[in-house]
Amino acid sequence: MGAGHDHGHGHGGPPAGTATAAYRGRLRIALSITLSVMVVEIVGGLAADSLALFADAAHMATDGVGLGMALLAVHFAGRPADKKRTFGYARAEILAALANCLLLLGVGGFLLYEAVERFVTPPETRGGLTIVFALIGMFANLVSLSLLMRGRKDSLNVRGAYLEVLADTLGSLAVLVSAGVILLTGWQTADPIAGLLIGLMIVPRTVKLLRETLNVLLEAAPKDVDMAEVRAHMLGLPGVADVHDLHAWTITSGMPVLSAHVVVDQDALDAVGHEKMLHDLQGCLGHHFDVEHCTFQLEPRGHAEHEAKLCH
Repeated sequence: MGAGHDHGHGHGGPPAGTATAAYRGRLRIALSITLSVMVVEIVGGLAADSLALFADAAHMATDGVGLGMALLAVHFAGRPADKKRTFGYARAEILAALANCLLLLGVGGFLLYEAVERFVTPPETRGGLTIVFALIGMFANLVSLSLLMRGRKDSLNVRGAYLEVLADTLGSLAVLVSAGVILLTGWQTADPIAGLLIGLMIVPRTVKLLRETLNVLLEAAPKDVDMAEVRAHMLGLPGVADVHDLHAWTITSGMPVLSAHVVVDQDALDAVGHEKMLHDLQGCLGHHFDVEHCTFQLEPRGHAEHEAKLCH
């Protein structure tokens, strides 16, 4: 005997809308700021012959691509589910985060390579001009950080954008320091050192974000959900004899789902009924775990063996 039930009594999959969608307006403003500063820093890099400014502009370019992909993903993720895509296009946000990670790793690697090249033949960087453009970049980055700070805990996409802007802010600081050193001492090697530091700041954060993104794509259990604890809570309900085929995964940021086959004692089921048992299971997970969408199959003892034979 089987029965399905979802957390909000819905019938078409997880709730519409994703965590990133709530920050669409902030992402748009951050994208506008990022692209504007990128153009300014390219001009500054050419005028001052500064790798550090070029590095910051290159990172700004990846930020722009990443923010653009995030906004595009929000657009697709908002489309309704259909017969072929029963969860809709929500996973588009995670694919955008993955593409963003790969882009960041490529830019970080290029900056490290270019910095090493400039150690060998350091150019004549104009420190004063570099400081002016770096200050513009830092101010713009601080504005973008304030816009994205709140959403970084809710969405991998927003977190990716936040980490990029944070790295940009630190990069602008590195540019300011290197330009100040050049201006005061004439030590031109300070510029490629700043470019090297910016590259090193990009890679570790990107690897961490990539790991989280791959966990979602590999349908690992949500990081805040202890599956052993979930099973224990379910087994603690009156009438529940066993739980098998217990799975939890994340469709996209803010959209965890869970499914399970629940073996129940027939006497207990007859006493409380299917609806009460399902509500108890839903209440158990809803109160103790952050799982938006739950599907349960209630079955009598021995059904699992019968089900296994049908699958052969």
